[in-house]
Amino acid sequence: MKDQYNSKNPSRAKKARKARKRLKTIAGRLIRELQRELFSERLSEAYKAELSMYEQVLAQKRGTKNKIYSLLEPETACIAKGKAHKAYEFGSKVTIIRGSKTEVILGALSVTGNPHDSKILPPVLKQCKRILDIVNGKMPNVAMTDRGYLGTKQSEGVEINIPISGKKNQTMYKKQKTRKRFRARAGIEPVIGHIKHDHRMNRNFLRGVLGDIVNAISASMGFNLKKRLNQLAVFIFYSLLRPSMKYYGSLLEN
Repeated sequence: MKDQYNSKNPSRAKKARKARKRLKTIAGRLIRELQRELFSERLSEAYKAELSMYEQVLAQKRGTKNKIYSLLEPETACIAKGKAHKAYEFGSKVTIIRGSKTEVILGALSVTGNPHDSKILPPVLKQCKRILDIVNGKMPNVAMTDRGYLGTKQSEGVEINIPISGKKNQTMYKKQKTRKRFRARAGIEPVIGHIKHDHRMNRNFLRGVLGDIVNAISASMGFNLKKRLNQLAVFIFYSLLRPSMKYYGSLLEN
């Protein structure tokens, strides 16, 4: 209804509240009418899940846990970003593992709900290990993460390091080495931005939990493929085109 427009404005808050209550009443009547129309046991069992979801949407309030934010995608979760320009995002969490030397994505895992980051780390490390076993790669011994993964020190034989203040008895060499590693870890932030905006992970058009998983893997594969194509283009330029450019340049000088 149009009365719900700009409901945060104090001059329209009362009217918007009444309009929201009216919409809730109409939706409740429609659900009860559907339940009466579906008198057959076979039909009622077929639509039981959908009707219960509609009732849950009407019953949920501000403090309700496990809310439903989308009727088409009930698995959508509200994820707190903690940033001033975007406090919340709605979707599913994706964890990405990037190699420090190869700079390619070694693992991308999408999970439903809003679990703690430390709970997502073991499955994505298993995925990374499975991929490296296929290509005969070596599993890293140390993983550098942000403070969101606090609570996990080791998983799948990999040491988990979180940026914290160094110990007093730590040598200057170890401090510099750790600082250098965490600076390299910060390089994954622009990678995440490129995957979101250049490879369509910012908005998923595939339906369901399987669609979220496929979208995360496809976006990561697209990033790796584009990186390799860029490297191939640079190799071709320096190995084929640049020598010929120097040769013609020398002819012109003569």
